[in-house]
Amino acid sequence: MFDIGWQELFVLAVLAIIVIGPKDLPRTIRTVTHWIRKARGMARDLHDGLDDVVREAELDDIKKQANSIMSDELDPANTIARELDMTDEQQEWSKAVDSLKDETDPYRLANTGVEEELDFIEPPAPESTTNPAQEVETSGENVPEITKVGG
Repeated sequence: MFDIGWQELFVLAVLAIIVIGPKDLPRTIRTVTHWIRKARGMARDLHDGLDDVVREAELDDIKKQANSIMSDELDPANTIARELDMTDEQQEWSKAVDSLKDETDPYRLANTGVEEELDFIEPPAPESTTNPAQEVETSGENVPEITKVGG
């Protein structure tokens, strides 16, 4: 790893026993190994993340190559894409819809006096609210009286 031999490790162990002392040496070794494990875990996560980025980049490149091959083989002059382009039709439809909305807008019709142009349409006749019996009496005909029998 760091190209440290057994002689260097022996010197470090002797220095650690002298500086730290034999009483605190096990706790120090645990702390150092904890930080080494944490650093290795972070390095592993970084390596995995870089691998994912490389894999995604390769997939994007492969996808672009496949799309270019498919478009070149299936439609080299790009005529299908031009024929399926609906932007002109969409613009025409949106203009037609906008003009229809403008023509049938009730607020615009109310402000322009279009109601006067529609006077030739007669409103429906109101329904009669009178009683049919009253109509017979008011017609002037002689109506026979109904007499009670038996009482």
